[in-house]
Amino acid sequence: MARIAVTDGMDKSAIAILEKAGHDVSIGYIEEDDLLNGALKEFDAIIVRSATKLPSDVIEVSQGLSVIGRAGVGVDNIDLESAGNAGIMVVNAPNASTQSVVELTIGHLLSSLRHIPKSDRGMRDDKWEKKSMKGTELSGKCLGLIGFGRIAQGVALVAKSLGMEIHTYDPYLPPKVAKAQGAYLHKKVDSLFKTCTHISIHCNLTEETHHLVNAKRMSMMPGKKGGIQCGNHIVNCARGGIIDEGALLDALEDGTITSAALDVFEIEPLPKGYKLVQHENFHGTPHIGAATLEAQRRVGIDIANAVIMALSGKKPETLVNSKFLN
Repeated sequence: MARIAVTDGMDKSAIAILEKAGHDVSIGYIEEDDLLNGALKEFDAIIVRSATKLPSDVIEVSQGLSVIGRAGVGVDNIDLESAGNAGIMVVNAPNASTQSVVELTIGHLLSSLRHIPKSDRGMRDDKWEKKSMKGTELSGKCLGLIGFGRIAQGVALVAKSLGMEIHTYDPYLPPKVAKAQGAYLHKKVDSLFKTCTHISIHCNLTEETHHLVNAKRMSMMPGKKGGIQCGNHIVNCARGGIIDEGALLDALEDGTITSAALDVFEIEPLPKGYKLVQHENFHGTPHIGAATLEAQRRVGIDIANAVIMALSGKKPETLVNSKFLN
């Protein structure tokens, strides 16, 4: 029997799987100071989402821990190198939330183009702004996807059905994958920005991608397609920090960017009075990409099974730290 800490919540069905396997599950958030003081010493495994951070100094004082489960895709809140050096397997659940994030991304795109949030806000203030809410269609426009993994490919499938041209930049993608999905693969990210009026982000946050979307690149976007002044639009349902949010606000204010919709931010929760979210051409959501009943159930089940496998000494398919992959 192993002791497992579940700090950021998990579906009841997943808890039941862990308990049925004979493990003792402790549910509850652990404060940062307690983590630094070795609160995880008494546990064999921990399952987190994005709220709990496991940097090197926490991992160093967590002797006894053998498995970290990330109930979701991104593992930027976990120091993978430190975990590997400490002999801790890190597993995630990369497939479970794909459909939910795809649908939210498309929802943000449509909401931006048809002024749905802005119209709603106006009506709440007793305004009937029909004439100023003329939008544009997604059909016929160029959608640029930064990163072309499972979620981006799902977005591409829906976007193609709406008549969009699909472009992508992913330096790690075999060209045959893009070709099979009917997407044009750009060799340089600047080329993507120069071509596309709509950009959606689907990559991890790394040193390479931090502020990849900056003032210079946003200024490259064409603003029109097929003679239609459709403007420039950006959506991010991937990771905060990939967009320079200060530059994005400036671009919204000077009209370089027509609309922006973010589900993720560099600092979460947002500081009070954060100016970006006050802009009339911005709308956002509080990191809810995977927040559907269906996705949370799948995420929980997937990570529970992966943690059980790792605790038994096996290597789950979703193992992410390189030390254990050879």
